[in-house]
Amino acid sequence: MCGSPLYFENSVCVSCGVGLGFSRDEGEIVPVGPDGRYVDGSGLIWHVCRNLNLSGCTWLAPLQGGQCFSCSLTRTRPNDADAAGVANFPVAERAKRHLIVELDRLGFPVVGKDAATGGDPVNGVCFDLLSSTDRSVTIGHDDGVITIDLAESDPAYRERLRGELDEPYRTMLGHFRHEIGHYYEWQLVERGGDAERIERCRELFGDETIDYQTEIDRHYALGPPAGWEESYLTTYATMHPYEDFAETWAHFLHICDTVETASAYGLTAVAGVEAFSRFRDLVTGVWVPLSSTLNMINRSMGKDDLYPFVIPAPVLDKLDFVASLRGVRRA
Repeated sequence: MCGSPLYFENSVCVSCGVGLGFSRDEGEIVPVGPDGRYVDGSGLIWHVCRNLNLSGCTWLAPLQGGQCFSCSLTRTRPNDADAAGVANFPVAERAKRHLIVELDRLGFPVVGKDAATGGDPVNGVCFDLLSSTDRSVTIGHDDGVITIDLAESDPAYRERLRGELDEPYRTMLGHFRHEIGHYYEWQLVERGGDAERIERCRELFGDETIDYQTEIDRHYALGPPAGWEESYLTTYATMHPYEDFAETWAHFLHICDTVETASAYGLTAVAGVEAFSRFRDLVTGVWVPLSSTLNMINRSMGKDDLYPFVIPAPVLDKLDFVASLRGVRRA
């Protein structure tokens, strides 16, 4: 390749025209031949994902005419006759690919549900990317199935909901990060069988066995408790211990990814979470000054703050707990 800068979604180098693909095994953007093939360092042959033109997927697949690992995690997508759903589909798939790469880099296992491709039908994860053009769609997680409303790919729709729900931040990537948090709490905390870890989780986030629907009804009827800002990141986190964990998990990923990007572009000398023995030290020493700077830059452009959140002391303990799960293996 010619040495020009490459970006995660590039399928062709805009300078020299060489075909490109993302090799998940190598964690790199690699050159693809005119025949759509790439030979890795071990001699394995990889192929352009069949969904390149459908969803903009630039990942490599193990079989010619097959799909990549990320695409194989999508259990349901809009049918071809659903023009709005198909138009919104690439945004959701792009966010999912971004999520998987970050989980890989942080060392969290990503296992699908399809047994034919080495997945775990019971404890794996899959995604239903549904279009609310013809049905009501509730974003959520249930036993490893993550449901995403593709209408959230539309900035106008998403911004309207953000205003109606009085949320400071709402993005497609944020939805994926939050919902995968539910999955990993299920896998790494609840299924782990470690009584001490479960007890610590309850100390920080609360008793997850309290009735979920009752807490939802309370939240939407009464709103967050007075003084919630002293212990939570968001009002949504106050709804139920499960939501507090998922919100904290999402912010853990927000912080890790943004710090890594800032380092890659010379905005900070710290490369990532590995530089600190405690995640809270990364937050207080790097993230707080970095996010404050980015907020001021946004304000200079007349835009809202990039990170419109305050991290109280109890949330640092919660973030430390989430970060500690990096070393936990699936049961």
